[in-house]
Amino acid sequence: MDQASKRRQVSDRAEKLRIDLIHQAISPPAPAPVPSPGVPLKKSGKPDGIAQTRSQKTSDPFARFENLREKGSWLNIPGPADTIDQDKGGVRSALADVGIGYIGWSHNSFANNQLPNAARSTTANQLYMGQNPTFASANFMIVTYDLSRFGIADGQIVVGAEQQYWTWDRPGPDRVGINTLAYYQTFFDRTLELKLGYLRNQNEFTGTLFGGITGSNMSALLQGGMSTNAAPRPAVNLKYNIGDGLYNKVSVQRSISPDGLYAHITGDPIGLNWSTPNAGILLVEEAGYKSKAAADVHDTWLRAGVGVNSSRYSNVADPKQQRESGNNFHYIAADRQLWQSDALGTPSRGIYGGFSIMGAPPDLNRISRYYELRLYAKGAFDSRPNDLIALVASNTSWSKFAVDAALAKGQLAHRETTAITGTYTARLAPGIYAGVGLSYIHHPTSITHRAQMEHALNLVVSTLIFF
Repeated sequence: MDQASKRRQVSDRAEKLRIDLIHQAISPPAPAPVPSPGVPLKKSGKPDGIAQTRSQKTSDPFARFENLREKGSWLNIPGPADTIDQDKGGVRSALADVGIGYIGWSHNSFANNQLPNAARSTTANQLYMGQNPTFASANFMIVTYDLSRFGIADGQIVVGAEQQYWTWDRPGPDRVGINTLAYYQTFFDRTLELKLGYLRNQNEFTGTLFGGITGSNMSALLQGGMSTNAAPRPAVNLKYNIGDGLYNKVSVQRSISPDGLYAHITGDPIGLNWSTPNAGILLVEEAGYKSKAAADVHDTWLRAGVGVNSSRYSNVADPKQQRESGNNFHYIAADRQLWQSDALGTPSRGIYGGFSIMGAPPDLNRISRYYELRLYAKGAFDSRPNDLIALVASNTSWSKFAVDAALAKGQLAHRETTAITGTYTARLAPGIYAGVGLSYIHHPTSITHRAQMEHALNLVVSTLIFF
C-alpha cells in the first residue's frame, strides 16, 4: 500500500504539470512550466487498486526519471516524456543509471504594439515592451544529482545555467551565468524540506498553479529584493508541511540590489557574487494550503506571505536623500479549480480562477500596490487536452511620492497602469509549445510617459521548447 501510494503521488505530480505559460510581466518572462507528462490514475477506492489501474506498459519508460526532477520549487519543469529528445539513444537512461538527470528549455517571445502612432523610438530611448518590436530569448539548462542513493532522504544537488538576450536590454540585460546551485533534502518523513545555496526564490514563493501565466507580474516582490532566474542569491529555505495540505515556508536570502534588477545583473552577470552594494538580508515567510486535483477534488492553492529587507534603499521621491533600510512587502494569492471537465480521466483539466494582491511602502518602492484577477482553462477542448487559455486583468498603482515628484518637475505622469491580456498556448508536439495573445495596456510606461504613450495593444507571440 505504501509503495502504491508513492507511485500515485509521482503520477499526480507529473499529471498536474501539463501546461506552462510564460513569464512575469516584471520584465520578460522567465519561463514557466509546461506540461509534464503523466499517466492518469483511475481511483478504485482502495490504495492497492490505484496502482493496478495504471498501465505498466505506459508508465515504465519514464517513471524512473521522476526522482531526478528538481525538488522544492513550485515551478515544476516537465519530465522527459514531454521533451523533444525524450530518451532517444538511451542517453537519459545511461545518465540516470549513475544518478544524473537533466532538463533544458528555450523560451523566446516577441511583443509589438499594434496601435497606430505608437511613438516609436530608438532602442536606447525605448520605454516599454512593444514600443518598438521587442524580442527576448531565455535559455536554461538544469542538471540534478540524486543523493538518495546514498541514504540521504530525497537528497539532491541542483546546478543550473541561464543565458538571456534582449533587443531592448532594460528588462534584461543580456547575461550568461548560473541559474541555481542548490542542495535539497527532507527530514522526518518529508515533514521538513531544506533547500540552500544560490536560489531563485521567484520559483519558491507565491506563483500560480500553471506557472507564470502570461500577464502575471511579480515586480512588487522583486523590487523588495526577491531573487530571480537571472539573479540567483545565496539563501536557506525551510518548509514545514503541517499536514492536510497546510504548510509554512521561510527563507533567509541575500537581497538582490536595492537599485533594481537591471543594476544587479549589470554588476553581477555571472550571479556568484556573495553581496552587492547596499544589499542586505531579505526574510520571507509564506503560509498556505495546497491540494491536488483528483476525481471530484478540485485543485486549490491559497497562500499569503510577507518579506522584510535590511538593504539600504533610495527614497523614490528624492534619491539624493540618505538611503534607508527596513523595506518590506506583503502578498496574498489564491487559485481554485472551478470546474472539472474530465474528473475521472484527467482531473486537472477544467476552468480555474485566481487573484493576487501585493503591496509595498510607497516611499521606498516605485510600485506601491498590485492587483490581479485571472481566469484560465486547461484542456478546454477534448481534441486539445494540453492547451491553456488564459485571461489576466491587472492594475499597478505607482508610488504617490514618485508621481508627485515627477509632476512637480513638469513631466507627464500617471498614477496607475491597467492591463488586460488574453493568451492561447498550444502543445504542438512533445516538448514544443507555442503561444499567441493580445495585451491592452493603459499607460504602459512606468510613472512618466510621453505624448502618444497612453495606450498600447501588444501582439505577443512566444515559443517554448524542452529537451
